[in-house]
Amino acid sequence: MTTDIQSILNKLGINASNAAYSTGSNWGGELNTNTLESFSPVDGKLIASAKVASAADYDAVVHQAQEAFTAWRTVPAPKRGEIVRQFGDALRENKDALGTLVSYEMGKSLQEGFGEVQEMIDICDFAVGLSRQLYGLTMHSERPSHRMYEQWHPLGIVGIISAFNFPVAVWSWNTALALVCGNVCIWKPSEKTPLTAIACQQIIAKVFKDNNIAEGVCNLVLGDREVGELMTNDGRIPLISATGSTRMGKAVGAAVGARLGKSLLELGGNNAIIISEHADLDMSLIGAVFGAVGTAGQRCTSTRRLIIHESVYDAFTAKLVKAYGQLRIGDPLDQNNHVGPLIDTEAVAAYLDSIAKCKEEGGNFVVDGGVLSGDAYTSGCYVKPCIAEVQNDFKIVQHETFAPILYLIKYKTLDEAIALQNAVPQGLSSAIMTLNLREAEQFLSAKGSDCGIANVNIGTSGAEIGGAFGGEKETGGGRESGSDAWRAYMRRQTNTINYSNTLPLAQGIKFDL
Repeated sequence: MTTDIQSILNKLGINASNAAYSTGSNWGGELNTNTLESFSPVDGKLIASAKVASAADYDAVVHQAQEAFTAWRTVPAPKRGEIVRQFGDALRENKDALGTLVSYEMGKSLQEGFGEVQEMIDICDFAVGLSRQLYGLTMHSERPSHRMYEQWHPLGIVGIISAFNFPVAVWSWNTALALVCGNVCIWKPSEKTPLTAIACQQIIAKVFKDNNIAEGVCNLVLGDREVGELMTNDGRIPLISATGSTRMGKAVGAAVGARLGKSLLELGGNNAIIISEHADLDMSLIGAVFGAVGTAGQRCTSTRRLIIHESVYDAFTAKLVKAYGQLRIGDPLDQNNHVGPLIDTEAVAAYLDSIAKCKEEGGNFVVDGGVLSGDAYTSGCYVKPCIAEVQNDFKIVQHETFAPILYLIKYKTLDEAIALQNAVPQGLSSAIMTLNLREAEQFLSAKGSDCGIANVNIGTSGAEIGGAFGGEKETGGGRESGSDAWRAYMRRQTNTINYSNTLPLAQGIKFDL
């Protein structure tokens, strides 16, 4: 395993000899001597270390980005799209290596690692088409011989703060769109997954170099919360796109709002699937289990709650228990396994604490949890996916735990089920499993799900890039990826052109000299 990972690091341009990696000016690590150490949750081994950006490093990166923006914004949008197209091709060439590193550094299954890189490729394809479709509107003026229209201009520097659970995909959502819109980017990845970020920086930096584009369009700064605070409080960065916990998002939103900047927040989820009496239970089982245990329950769209009709509750619970008994937990690079590790031992402690709190509130575990030990689980990060029967108003159920803990709740009527689904602080993803058209339409109506994502007969997890991704309430209200999410990265300008030989005023106001 070590030899394979070393060769993958080498292919991605990361020199990990002696477990050290010295970053260069592209990501701001020249002046500081502090380092981040990246340990794999797969086997607990140190993969490599990387220098952290100092405040001086950070300031130099921002200055370079400002200079790069003055040139990049003048490049025609379709030309910017061509650069993003080449980045997508470079990702295709590196998909296996980058996907494997994602799996090893973060702990998600190899298939999910490959899927994450494919998501990056897909958003590049989307952005290429978008580069010729940054449309504004033309409006009729009330004044004769006048034309009104609106156009969109880039903001400047887009600051991107990403989380460990999708260490590369969410960055690409922001970067691909920000670039075709004419912005430049500064990325602070999670301190838990710095190596995948360095790999991405290497790949995109080569694309810019091959096209004779000066450094500074895409930038990487490694560091902890202090670096993130420098970004969020920096008036030179008009937009901060941040992905993470609700607690973190509230701090970012307050800091950016205090300087009247813009924030795009993708925060926590507490996602539920309603299992109707009219559901296809076998199909529902696949969506529920993958949603609950995929990425070891560490997706913002992971299924946390199943709201099951009382008439099928026992039958569906029996199916769940049987399915959980068949889950294979282990090395995520082994494609025979279903579930990999949690990101680190802190996440394991949070998992155990949540189980204890659930039991204290009266939760009944139909599938017990616990930490796995033995030669295959030396990192201490492998846990058992578990299932508990609960009440929706339990404090622990209202809280998002980033772990494979699934809560079962019984309901009688669809109105009750929707009310339960909505009765949490978060509002990201939701789903109903039903073959009843009226139930499906009610769930999607204004009196249905209050989430940013609402699905019928698919689970809560696994969004496509074509639609805008994001949620309401404590999920932050941001929208990334597809649809018209590009507007978040631009400023709107209304223009009026007078081509007459007089100057009439709006609203019929007279002002004669």
